[in-house]
Amino acid sequence: MQVSEQTNTPSGLSLAEDEAVRITSELIRIDTTNTGDADTVVGERAAAEYVAEQLSEVGYEVTYVESGAPGRANVIARLAGSDPSRGALLVHGHLDVVPADASEWSVHPFSGAVQDDYVWGRGAVDMKDMLGMSIAVARHFKRNQIVPPRDIVFAFFADEEAGSWYGSQWLVEHRPELFEGVTEAISEVGGFSVTFKDGVRAYLVETAEKGIAWMTLRVRGRAGHGSMLHEDNAVSKLAAAVTRLGQHRFPIVLTDSVREFLAGVSEMTGWDFPEDDLEGSVAKLGAISRIVGATLRDTANPTMLQAGYKANVIPSVAEATVDCRILPGRQEAFERELDEILGPDVEREWRGLPPVETTFDGALVDAMTSSIAAEDPAARTLPYMLSGGTDGKALSRLGIRCFGFAPLRLPADLDFSALFHGVDERVPVDGLKFGVRVLDRFLRSS
Repeated sequence: MQVSEQTNTPSGLSLAEDEAVRITSELIRIDTTNTGDADTVVGERAAAEYVAEQLSEVGYEVTYVESGAPGRANVIARLAGSDPSRGALLVHGHLDVVPADASEWSVHPFSGAVQDDYVWGRGAVDMKDMLGMSIAVARHFKRNQIVPPRDIVFAFFADEEAGSWYGSQWLVEHRPELFEGVTEAISEVGGFSVTFKDGVRAYLVETAEKGIAWMTLRVRGRAGHGSMLHEDNAVSKLAAAVTRLGQHRFPIVLTDSVREFLAGVSEMTGWDFPEDDLEGSVAKLGAISRIVGATLRDTANPTMLQAGYKANVIPSVAEATVDCRILPGRQEAFERELDEILGPDVEREWRGLPPVETTFDGALVDAMTSSIAAEDPAARTLPYMLSGGTDGKALSRLGIRCFGFAPLRLPADLDFSALFHGVDERVPVDGLKFGVRVLDRFLRSS
């Protein structure tokens, strides 16, 4: 393999950098909105066919699978490594995106516009940027006959934005052989840079994520005429319970990953994070404090209410939807607190996904750190916990050790966390090119 003395990167990698920008933009133009309603989901099949074409064009054998429903499309391809006895590495991402209202955006959310040194559109950071980078690197490896140290499996999933039930969850349940030999995985949301102060910069690697429980609360009462007195009103009882829950603050619990993150930031910056004022001190982290602050405690946020069918009819049933995010090891304690807050009259049911947590050590972490350092020597890597969830929740069921590592060097003043599911979602062009260089080194050394 030839190396350019000017760039210290493999010859032909500049083509991969440009391809990452092109592919990210073209993927954004394919509207893959996932509403959560299977009847209104669009574009996943078209995106999967596009990915399959990009990989097949350079010689990959591609497996296309629909996961549980027509059009819920997934693409998997494997690149053989030099040592087949080693566990394989999975590089994965999801094809779907959340909805976007074009009237709120500076550019059309499905334009994939490349302007002002950014690629714009829904999915630019969640997560068609990682898809673009990984496809570009996969094409680069195949074109240049680069053999990685071990097998690499590239996977592109449906339905992550609605729980992965028609994506990675279905594949783990019904097609586990697609991940045969895989021991470790990388994907969203990690590897991005955070500038704390005076140019002090770290790249955050996701080693943990909170559990998810989408909970339905249900209260029953006596139906009747709206003009009469009613002491058994389901709507009133539900509203009171939802208010109690919405105002409740679960206790602060410091997990190992959060402790290690805060210790690393303290070492880099000199900032203190006293446990008697943890939330106040975390605020000094800037925009990333929204994510870090949400990993200090469990959360239960009411998001939807449903009751009644006519203004003058008191309904017999009222329901609320609550988005619950639960720290590792806190499930039983969380449920006990719910019992105390909601009381015996509130029924609850939920569909949940477990937390994911691993340690920040080992050869794979060393490869991440060295790959970042080669491009940004003054920075360091730190572990952190994601307040949301990823396809790692499904893959961990197969014993796969999952990390968030989608490398991007970001401008210090960019509020990156606000772009996830936000208006004017965009990713820096230079960040994509940086990510290609890091992923290339990482996959050649991991």
